[in-house]
Amino acid sequence: MDRRAVVVVLDSFGLGATPDADRYGDAGACTLGHIAEWCVQQGEPLNLPHLSRLGLPQAAHAASMRWPAGLLVRAHPEGAYGAARETSLGKDTPSGHWELMGCPVPFDWGYFPRASQMGESVFPAEHLRRWLQACGLEGSLGNEHASGTEIIERLGDEHVRTGWPICYTSSDSVFQIAAHEVHFGLDRLYAICEQAKVIFDELNIARVIARPFVDAPAGSSQRYRRTGNRHDYTTPPPGQTLLDVLQAAGREVHGVGKIRDIFAGRGITHHHAADGNEALSEATLVALQQCAPGGLVFANLVDFDMLYGHRRDVAGYAQALRAFDAFLPTLLTALREGDLLVLSADHGCDPTWPGSDHTREHVPVLFGGPACPRGIDLGVRGSFADVGQTLARHLGVPDLPHGQAAW
Repeated sequence: MDRRAVVVVLDSFGLGATPDADRYGDAGACTLGHIAEWCVQQGEPLNLPHLSRLGLPQAAHAASMRWPAGLLVRAHPEGAYGAARETSLGKDTPSGHWELMGCPVPFDWGYFPRASQMGESVFPAEHLRRWLQACGLEGSLGNEHASGTEIIERLGDEHVRTGWPICYTSSDSVFQIAAHEVHFGLDRLYAICEQAKVIFDELNIARVIARPFVDAPAGSSQRYRRTGNRHDYTTPPPGQTLLDVLQAAGREVHGVGKIRDIFAGRGITHHHAADGNEALSEATLVALQQCAPGGLVFANLVDFDMLYGHRRDVAGYAQALRAFDAFLPTLLTALREGDLLVLSADHGCDPTWPGSDHTREHVPVLFGGPACPRGIDLGVRGSFADVGQTLARHLGVPDLPHGQAAW
Protein backbone atom coordinates (compact mmCIF):
# COMPACT_ATOMS: atom_id res chain seq x y z
CA MET A 1 0.00 0.00 0.00
CA ASP A 2 1.86 3.06 -1.30
CA ARG A 3 -0.98 5.42 -0.52
CA ARG A 4 -0.88 7.79 2.44
CA ALA A 5 -3.21 10.52 3.70
CA VAL A 6 -2.65 13.87 5.37
CA VAL A 7 -5.38 15.72 7.27
CA VAL A 8 -4.79 19.30 8.40
CA VAL A 9 -7.46 20.84 10.60
CA LEU A 10 -7.49 24.63 10.46
CA ASP A 11 -9.06 24.81 13.89
CA SER A 12 -12.28 26.90 13.83
CA PHE A 13 -12.10 27.86 10.13
CA GLY A 14 -15.84 27.99 9.46
CA LEU A 15 -17.45 28.83 6.13
CA GLY A 16 -20.89 29.98 7.22
CA ALA A 17 -23.73 29.13 9.59
CA THR A 18 -25.41 25.73 9.33
CA PRO A 19 -29.21 25.44 8.95
CA ASP A 20 -29.52 24.66 12.68
CA ALA A 21 -27.22 27.51 13.81
CA ASP A 22 -30.12 29.45 15.31
CA ARG A 23 -30.39 26.77 18.01
CA TYR A 24 -26.90 27.77 19.12
CA GLY A 25 -27.34 31.53 18.76
CA ASP A 26 -25.12 31.51 15.67
CA ALA A 27 -27.44 32.28 12.77
CA GLY A 28 -25.48 34.61 10.49
CA ALA A 29 -22.01 33.62 11.73
CA CYS A 30 -19.40 33.20 8.99
CA THR A 31 -15.76 33.01 10.03
CA LEU A 32 -14.18 33.27 6.57
CA GLY A 33 -16.80 35.59 5.12
CA HIS A 34 -16.59 38.16 7.90
CA ILE A 35 -12.79 38.09 7.99
CA ALA A 36 -12.72 38.67 4.23
CA GLU A 37 -15.18 41.56 4.51
CA TRP A 38 -13.12 43.15 7.27
CA CYS A 39 -9.94 42.87 5.19
CA VAL A 40 -11.59 44.62 2.25
CA GLN A 41 -12.78 47.39 4.58
CA GLN A 42 -9.18 47.83 5.75
CA GLY A 43 -8.01 48.17 2.16
CA GLU A 44 -6.04 44.90 2.29
CA PRO A 45 -8.12 42.12 0.68
CA LEU A 46 -7.60 38.61 2.01
CA ASN A 47 -5.47 37.10 -0.74
CA LEU A 48 -5.24 33.29 -0.40
CA PRO A 49 -4.09 32.17 -3.86
CA HIS A 50 -3.09 28.61 -2.98
CA LEU A 51 -6.24 27.84 -1.03
CA SER A 52 -8.20 29.40 -3.88
CA ARG A 53 -6.43 27.07 -6.28
CA LEU A 54 -7.88 24.11 -4.34
CA GLY A 55 -11.39 25.61 -4.49
CA LEU A 56 -11.84 27.48 -1.20
CA PRO A 57 -14.06 30.26 -2.64
CA GLN A 58 -16.35 27.67 -4.27
CA ALA A 59 -16.57 25.75 -0.99
CA ALA A 60 -17.42 28.96 0.87
CA HIS A 61 -20.09 29.83 -1.68
CA ALA A 62 -21.64 26.37 -1.34
CA ALA A 63 -21.82 26.83 2.44
CA SER A 64 -23.04 30.41 2.66
CA MET A 65 -24.36 31.22 -0.84
CA ARG A 66 -21.97 34.19 -0.84
CA TRP A 67 -18.53 34.67 -2.38
CA PRO A 68 -15.90 35.72 0.15
CA ALA A 69 -15.10 39.38 -0.48
CA GLY A 70 -11.81 40.00 -2.23
CA LEU A 71 -10.81 36.36 -2.72
CA LEU A 72 -9.61 35.33 -6.16
CA VAL A 73 -12.05 32.85 -7.71
CA ARG A 74 -10.47 30.41 -10.13
CA ALA A 75 -12.82 29.17 -12.82
CA HIS A 76 -11.34 25.68 -12.67
CA PRO A 77 -9.98 24.75 -9.24
CA GLU A 78 -7.34 22.05 -9.13
CA GLY A 79 -8.66 20.26 -6.05
CA ALA A 80 -11.83 18.49 -5.04
CA TYR A 81 -13.77 21.07 -3.05
CA GLY A 82 -16.87 21.39 -0.94
CA ALA A 83 -18.20 22.04 2.55
CA ALA A 84 -19.65 19.85 5.29
CA ARG A 85 -22.13 20.30 8.10
CA GLU A 86 -21.94 18.52 11.42
CA THR A 87 -24.43 15.88 12.57
CA SER A 88 -23.03 15.81 16.12
CA LEU A 89 -25.03 17.96 18.50
CA GLY A 90 -22.33 20.31 19.74
CA LYS A 91 -19.87 22.77 18.28
CA ASP A 92 -16.95 21.54 20.30
CA THR A 93 -13.46 20.38 19.40
CA PRO A 94 -13.73 16.66 20.24
CA SER A 95 -17.06 16.12 18.47
CA GLY A 96 -15.81 17.88 15.35
CA HIS A 97 -12.58 15.90 15.14
CA TRP A 98 -14.22 12.58 15.95
CA GLU A 99 -16.88 13.10 13.30
CA LEU A 100 -14.19 13.96 10.73
CA MET A 101 -12.74 10.53 11.49
CA GLY A 102 -16.07 8.78 11.06
CA CYS A 103 -17.51 8.86 14.60
CA PRO A 104 -20.37 11.36 15.07
CA VAL A 105 -21.49 12.07 18.63
CA PRO A 106 -25.20 11.15 18.88
CA PHE A 107 -25.71 12.56 22.39
CA ASP A 108 -25.38 15.96 23.98
CA TRP A 109 -22.54 16.63 26.41
CA GLY A 110 -23.01 18.11 29.83
CA TYR A 111 -22.53 21.87 30.01
CA PHE A 112 -22.22 24.43 32.76
CA PRO A 113 -24.91 27.14 33.01
CA ARG A 114 -23.93 30.53 31.67
CA ALA A 115 -25.61 32.57 34.39
CA SER A 116 -25.19 32.36 38.14
CA GLN A 117 -26.12 34.63 41.01
CA MET A 118 -23.55 37.30 41.77
CA GLY A 119 -20.52 35.66 43.36
CA GLU A 120 -21.79 32.10 42.87
CA SER A 121 -19.89 29.46 40.94
CA VAL A 122 -21.26 28.14 37.64
CA PHE A 123 -19.88 24.75 38.71
CA PRO A 124 -22.01 22.51 40.96
CA ALA A 125 -20.99 23.21 44.56
CA GLU A 126 -20.74 19.56 45.63
CA HIS A 127 -18.53 18.53 42.69
CA LEU A 128 -16.32 21.56 43.18
CA ARG A 129 -16.03 20.84 46.93
CA ARG A 130 -15.08 17.20 46.33
CA TRP A 131 -12.48 18.19 43.77
CA LEU A 132 -10.89 20.82 46.00
CA GLN A 133 -10.82 18.38 48.89
CA ALA A 134 -9.25 15.61 46.76
CA CYS A 135 -6.53 18.03 45.66
CA GLY A 136 -5.87 19.53 49.08
CA LEU A 137 -6.90 22.98 47.87
CA GLU A 138 -8.59 25.62 50.02
CA GLY A 139 -10.43 27.24 47.14
CA SER A 140 -10.49 28.23 43.48
CA LEU A 141 -10.75 31.50 41.60
CA GLY A 142 -13.06 32.53 38.77
CA ASN A 143 -15.52 29.65 38.54
CA GLU A 144 -17.28 31.36 35.63
CA HIS A 145 -17.67 31.53 31.86
CA ALA A 146 -14.68 33.46 30.56
CA SER A 147 -12.05 33.95 27.90
CA GLY A 148 -8.88 32.20 29.04
CA THR A 149 -6.47 35.01 28.31
CA GLU A 150 -8.76 37.59 29.93
CA ILE A 151 -9.35 35.67 33.14
CA ILE A 152 -5.66 34.82 33.57
CA GLU A 153 -4.78 38.50 33.19
CA ARG A 154 -7.52 39.49 35.62
CA LEU A 155 -6.93 36.88 38.32
CA GLY A 156 -3.29 35.92 37.78
CA ASP A 157 -1.95 38.09 40.61
CA GLU A 158 -4.51 36.74 43.07
CA HIS A 159 -3.68 33.18 41.95
CA VAL A 160 0.02 33.74 42.65
CA ARG A 161 -0.80 35.27 46.05
CA THR A 162 -3.29 32.62 47.22
CA GLY A 163 -2.15 29.51 45.39
CA TRP A 164 -5.74 28.88 44.27
CA PRO A 165 -6.17 27.67 40.67
CA ILE A 166 -8.22 29.69 38.18
CA CYS A 167 -11.24 27.73 36.93
CA TYR A 168 -13.46 28.67 34.02
CA THR A 169 -15.57 27.24 31.20
CA SER A 170 -17.10 28.21 27.85
CA SER A 171 -20.01 27.13 25.67
CA ASP A 172 -18.06 23.91 25.12
CA SER A 173 -18.37 20.96 27.47
CA VAL A 174 -15.18 21.80 29.33
CA PHE A 175 -13.70 22.49 32.77
CA GLN A 176 -10.53 24.56 32.35
CA ILE A 177 -7.90 25.03 35.04
CA ALA A 178 -5.19 27.69 34.74
CA ALA A 179 -2.16 27.88 36.99
CA HIS A 180 1.29 29.44 36.99
CA GLU A 181 4.00 26.98 35.97
CA VAL A 182 6.50 28.36 38.50
CA HIS A 183 4.41 29.43 41.48
CA PHE A 184 1.92 26.53 41.31
CA GLY A 185 3.90 23.93 39.36
CA LEU A 186 3.19 22.22 36.04
CA ASP A 187 3.12 18.68 37.41
CA ARG A 188 0.80 19.79 40.18
CA LEU A 189 -1.51 21.38 37.62
CA TYR A 190 -1.63 18.14 35.64
CA ALA A 191 -2.36 16.18 38.82
CA ILE A 192 -5.35 18.31 39.83
CA CYS A 193 -6.68 18.09 36.26
CA GLU A 194 -6.58 14.31 36.46
CA GLN A 195 -8.57 14.49 39.68
CA ALA A 196 -11.07 16.87 38.06
CA LYS A 197 -11.62 14.55 35.09
CA VAL A 198 -12.72 11.72 37.37
CA ILE A 199 -15.17 13.91 39.29
CA PHE A 200 -16.61 15.89 36.37
CA ASP A 201 -17.06 12.75 34.29
CA GLU A 202 -20.14 12.28 36.47
CA LEU A 203 -21.63 15.32 34.70
CA ASN A 204 -20.67 14.05 31.22
CA ILE A 205 -18.16 16.88 30.72
CA ALA A 206 -16.11 16.12 27.60
CA ARG A 207 -12.79 17.70 28.59
CA VAL A 208 -10.71 19.01 31.43
CA ILE A 209 -7.96 21.27 30.11
CA ALA A 210 -4.76 22.27 31.88
CA ARG A 211 -3.93 25.88 30.96
CA PRO A 212 -0.45 26.70 32.30
CA PHE A 213 0.92 30.23 32.16
CA VAL A 214 4.03 32.17 33.16
CA ASP A 215 5.04 35.79 33.57
CA ALA A 216 5.04 37.67 30.27
CA PRO A 217 8.37 39.05 29.01
CA ALA A 218 9.45 42.49 30.19
CA GLY A 219 7.91 45.24 28.10
CA SER A 220 4.87 43.13 27.15
CA SER A 221 1.44 44.72 27.25
CA GLN A 222 0.22 41.75 29.30
CA ARG A 223 1.18 40.56 32.76
CA TYR A 224 1.02 36.84 31.93
CA ARG A 225 1.21 34.59 28.86
CA ARG A 226 0.04 31.01 28.34
CA THR A 227 2.65 28.39 27.47
CA GLY A 228 2.69 25.46 25.05
CA ASN A 229 2.30 22.95 27.89
CA ARG A 230 -1.46 22.77 27.62
CA HIS A 231 -2.86 19.28 28.12
CA ASP A 232 -6.40 18.09 27.37
CA TYR A 233 -7.92 15.28 29.41
CA THR A 234 -10.59 14.07 27.01
CA THR A 235 -13.33 11.46 27.15
CA PRO A 236 -12.50 8.80 24.51
CA PRO A 237 -14.59 8.74 21.32
CA PRO A 238 -17.88 6.85 21.79
CA GLY A 239 -17.22 4.56 18.83
CA GLN A 240 -14.65 3.38 16.34
CA THR A 241 -12.74 6.01 14.39
CA LEU A 242 -10.57 5.78 11.30
CA LEU A 243 -7.57 6.02 13.63
CA ASP A 244 -8.64 2.84 15.43
CA VAL A 245 -9.16 1.02 12.13
CA LEU A 246 -5.74 2.02 10.84
CA GLN A 247 -3.96 1.07 14.04
CA ALA A 248 -5.71 -2.32 14.10
CA ALA A 249 -4.54 -2.87 10.51
CA GLY A 250 -0.94 -2.23 11.55
CA ARG A 251 -0.78 1.20 9.93
CA GLU A 252 0.96 4.27 11.31
CA VAL A 253 -1.07 7.22 12.61
CA HIS A 254 0.98 10.35 13.27
CA GLY A 255 -0.82 12.89 15.44
CA VAL A 256 0.54 16.45 15.29
CA GLY A 257 -0.23 18.94 18.04
CA LYS A 258 -3.28 18.31 20.20
CA ILE A 259 -4.63 15.41 18.09
CA ARG A 260 -3.40 12.85 20.64
CA ASP A 261 -5.22 14.64 23.46
CA ILE A 262 -8.42 15.05 21.44
CA PHE A 263 -8.62 11.29 20.86
CA ALA A 264 -7.48 10.46 24.42
CA GLY A 265 -4.45 8.78 22.87
CA ARG A 266 -6.56 6.19 21.08
CA GLY A 267 -5.44 5.16 17.61
CA ILE A 268 -2.27 7.30 17.70
CA THR A 269 1.00 5.46 17.02
CA HIS A 270 3.30 8.51 16.82
CA HIS A 271 2.95 11.88 18.58
CA HIS A 272 4.58 15.09 17.32
CA ALA A 273 4.42 17.95 19.83
CA ALA A 274 4.79 21.58 18.76
CA ASP A 275 3.59 25.01 19.88
CA GLY A 276 2.13 27.54 17.44
CA ASN A 277 1.00 27.24 13.84
CA GLU A 278 4.45 27.70 12.33
CA ALA A 279 6.01 24.98 14.48
CA LEU A 280 2.98 22.73 13.98
CA SER A 281 3.28 23.14 10.21
CA GLU A 282 6.94 22.18 10.37
CA ALA A 283 6.09 19.20 12.59
CA THR A 284 3.55 18.11 9.96
CA LEU A 285 6.33 18.02 7.37
CA VAL A 286 8.49 15.94 9.73
CA ALA A 287 5.61 13.54 10.36
CA LEU A 288 5.05 13.25 6.63
CA GLN A 289 8.70 12.37 6.07
CA GLN A 290 8.50 9.66 8.72
CA CYS A 291 5.08 8.21 7.90
CA ALA A 292 5.22 4.76 6.32
CA PRO A 293 3.14 3.77 3.28
CA GLY A 294 -0.49 3.16 4.18
CA GLY A 295 -0.33 5.61 7.07
CA LEU A 296 -2.07 8.82 8.12
CA VAL A 297 -0.70 12.17 9.27
CA PHE A 298 -3.30 14.12 11.24
CA ALA A 299 -2.49 17.69 12.32
CA ASN A 300 -4.35 20.42 14.16
CA LEU A 301 -3.36 24.08 13.75
CA VAL A 302 -4.76 25.49 16.97
CA ASP A 303 -3.73 29.16 16.72
CA PHE A 304 -6.66 30.03 14.42
CA ASP A 305 -9.02 29.15 17.26
CA MET A 306 -7.05 29.77 20.45
CA LEU A 307 -5.23 32.98 19.58
CA TYR A 308 -7.56 34.65 17.11
CA GLY A 309 -11.06 33.17 17.12
CA HIS A 310 -11.72 33.15 20.86
CA ARG A 311 -9.93 36.46 21.33
CA ARG A 312 -11.98 37.98 18.49
CA ASP A 313 -8.79 39.13 16.77
CA VAL A 314 -9.82 39.58 13.15
CA ALA A 315 -6.48 40.96 11.99
CA GLY A 316 -4.57 38.12 13.66
CA TYR A 317 -6.86 35.49 12.13
CA ALA A 318 -6.44 37.02 8.67
CA GLN A 319 -2.67 37.06 8.99
CA ALA A 320 -2.63 33.44 10.18
CA LEU A 321 -4.64 32.45 7.09
CA ARG A 322 -2.18 34.25 4.85
CA ALA A 323 0.71 32.50 6.59
CA PHE A 324 -0.86 29.07 6.12
CA ASP A 325 -1.61 29.84 2.49
CA ALA A 326 2.07 30.70 1.98
CA PHE A 327 3.03 27.37 3.61
CA LEU A 328 0.63 25.28 1.54
CA PRO A 329 2.88 24.92 -1.58
CA THR A 330 5.63 23.50 0.66
CA LEU A 331 3.19 20.93 2.05
CA LEU A 332 1.95 19.98 -1.41
CA THR A 333 5.50 19.61 -2.68
CA ALA A 334 6.29 17.22 0.19
CA LEU A 335 3.56 14.80 -0.90
CA ARG A 336 4.52 11.62 -2.74
CA GLU A 337 2.76 9.73 -5.48
CA GLY A 338 -0.35 8.17 -4.00
CA ASP A 339 -0.70 10.76 -1.22
CA LEU A 340 -4.00 12.52 -0.56
CA LEU A 341 -4.30 15.79 1.38
CA VAL A 342 -7.46 17.13 2.97
CA LEU A 343 -7.89 20.52 4.63
CA SER A 344 -10.87 20.95 6.94
CA ALA A 345 -11.99 22.33 10.32
CA ASP A 346 -13.86 21.17 13.41
CA HIS A 347 -16.29 24.10 13.91
CA GLY A 348 -16.32 27.86 13.43
CA CYS A 349 -15.13 30.66 15.71
CA ASP A 350 -16.14 33.87 13.98
CA PRO A 351 -13.86 36.63 15.32
CA THR A 352 -16.52 39.25 14.56
CA TRP A 353 -19.24 37.43 16.51
CA PRO A 354 -20.43 38.54 19.98
CA GLY A 355 -18.81 36.76 22.92
CA SER A 356 -15.78 34.51 22.76
CA ASP A 357 -17.20 31.07 21.95
CA HIS A 358 -17.25 28.75 18.95
CA THR A 359 -19.85 29.19 16.22
CA ARG A 360 -21.94 26.47 14.57
CA GLU A 361 -20.77 26.57 10.94
CA HIS A 362 -20.04 24.54 7.85
CA VAL A 363 -16.40 23.57 7.48
CA PRO A 364 -14.27 23.35 4.33
CA VAL A 365 -13.54 20.02 2.68
CA LEU A 366 -10.62 20.67 0.33
CA PHE A 367 -8.75 17.73 -1.17
CA GLY A 368 -5.44 18.03 -2.99
CA GLY A 369 -2.26 16.13 -3.75
CA PRO A 370 -1.19 13.53 -6.31
CA ALA A 371 -4.05 11.12 -5.53
CA CYS A 372 -6.77 13.78 -5.69
CA PRO A 373 -9.14 13.82 -8.66
CA ARG A 374 -9.05 17.26 -10.27
CA GLY A 375 -11.83 19.82 -10.30
CA ILE A 376 -14.59 17.87 -8.54
CA ASP A 377 -17.35 19.90 -6.90
CA LEU A 378 -18.29 17.97 -3.76
CA GLY A 379 -21.17 20.28 -2.82
CA VAL A 380 -22.35 20.42 0.78
CA ARG A 381 -21.75 17.13 2.54
CA GLY A 382 -24.30 15.97 5.10
CA SER A 383 -21.68 14.95 7.66
CA PHE A 384 -18.07 15.60 8.56
CA ALA A 385 -17.82 11.79 8.51
CA ASP A 386 -17.64 11.88 4.71
CA VAL A 387 -14.00 12.92 5.16
CA GLY A 388 -13.15 9.81 7.18
CA GLN A 389 -15.02 7.52 4.79
CA THR A 390 -13.18 8.99 1.81
CA LEU A 391 -9.84 8.43 3.52
CA ALA A 392 -10.77 4.87 4.50
CA ARG A 393 -11.44 4.08 0.83
CA HIS A 394 -8.22 5.78 -0.20
CA LEU A 395 -6.14 3.84 2.33
CA GLY A 396 -7.76 0.52 1.54
CA VAL A 397 -9.27 -0.27 4.95
CA PRO A 398 -12.87 -1.40 5.62
CA ASP A 399 -15.63 1.17 5.31
CA LEU A 400 -16.53 3.07 8.45
CA PRO A 401 -20.04 2.87 9.95
CA HIS A 402 -20.77 6.52 9.14
CA GLY A 403 -20.22 8.82 6.18
CA GLN A 404 -20.26 8.59 2.39
CA ALA A 405 -17.08 8.62 0.36
CA ALA A 406 -16.71 11.73 -1.77
CA TRP A 407 -15.81 9.66 -4.85
